[in-house]
Amino acid sequence: MRTLEDVKPKRGLSVPLVTVLDDGGDLLEADQRSLVRHVIQDGYGADVVFAGGTTGEWDALSAPVMRQAVAVSIEEVLKENSRLGLEAGSVEAWAGVTSHNPIETLRNLELAIQSGAHAAVLAPLSIRGIDDPVRFVARDVADLLDSLPRRIPIYLYDNADIAVDPKVRHFRTWQVKALSRLDFVRGIKVSASKKVLGNYTKAAESFRDRGEFGIYIGDALLVFDLFRPRSGWLGVLDEHWQRRRLRGSLPVGVVSGPANVLPREWARAWQVCTAGDLERMELVQNVLTYYRAETRAAVGRRSIACLKRALFLSGVISSPRLAKGTPGLALPDLERFDSVWREVIKLSREKVGDPWVTKRPVSDGVSS
Repeated sequence: MRTLEDVKPKRGLSVPLVTVLDDGGDLLEADQRSLVRHVIQDGYGADVVFAGGTTGEWDALSAPVMRQAVAVSIEEVLKENSRLGLEAGSVEAWAGVTSHNPIETLRNLELAIQSGAHAAVLAPLSIRGIDDPVRFVARDVADLLDSLPRRIPIYLYDNADIAVDPKVRHFRTWQVKALSRLDFVRGIKVSASKKVLGNYTKAAESFRDRGEFGIYIGDALLVFDLFRPRSGWLGVLDEHWQRRRLRGSLPVGVVSGPANVLPREWARAWQVCTAGDLERMELVQNVLTYYRAETRAAVGRRSIACLKRALFLSGVISSPRLAKGTPGLALPDLERFDSVWREVIKLSREKVGDPWVTKRPVSDGVSS
């Protein structure tokens, strides 16, 4: 069995940031910066800091607040790279630019580029008024990029939960292939089932004629299934089947909302999964699976509220305020989640261990 030394994580973890709000729904800039530093973890956390996505409540916040959150997050990533002495772009800042209409989306993209974003994430199927997503990207987005002095890569976003048309929940394969021919479209984030993800990975080699077309796993726990090594003759058959099915095109990264609160643990997960280190995969998977299963059992599907509550308890942010319309936590759900969160920290210390236990400003009441 392959093993892995305790070194810094391989590139691949993208953390879609929550947006930190005050009681009036405005951005708490100092807290947003604190969150960026928290997920980077001095180089042991995020490889990509992604602001303005679904975890950031982009569809529930005003355009000015969302743009401010993106700009502040980008600026703080650049500052952290400099402070840590990392090579330029060692931690990348990606901007979610999707808005409810095409004009606002293009404006978001322009401002993200001006703010210094390394890449942008675009969900054409979530924009109202676009009949042809391929034409929108190939014409409108391309024309905007051509008019600016600086171009950045674009990553597509496929998420049925935010699609405008319930009858068109995912890109068609020919659409992704057509978009991948554009020199600025570099990949896609897929928040979908293993079957849908498999359709993309299976076709990825034929998507791009000009080089790599990267696929990022949006349903983060699937990373354990996709990279898990099997033993014996069944393992040989399974690996052969996977190679035929994926045609050598394994995902290049994972996008994890829970990495807002467990950045080192998720960095470790990507590290050991890509190394095929089964023993350590199982240890970190115990923690990450427990977090999702127990938080859902305790409070239901209120993932953003749980993330903000955990960050608040950890002293990373000073307000767990949610955007209007985002499902929240109320008693006794708060008490149940707080108990689960303390157990998650304890379990991480037992199963994962330093240096892969996330460092926090406060101890959350869990003894070392």
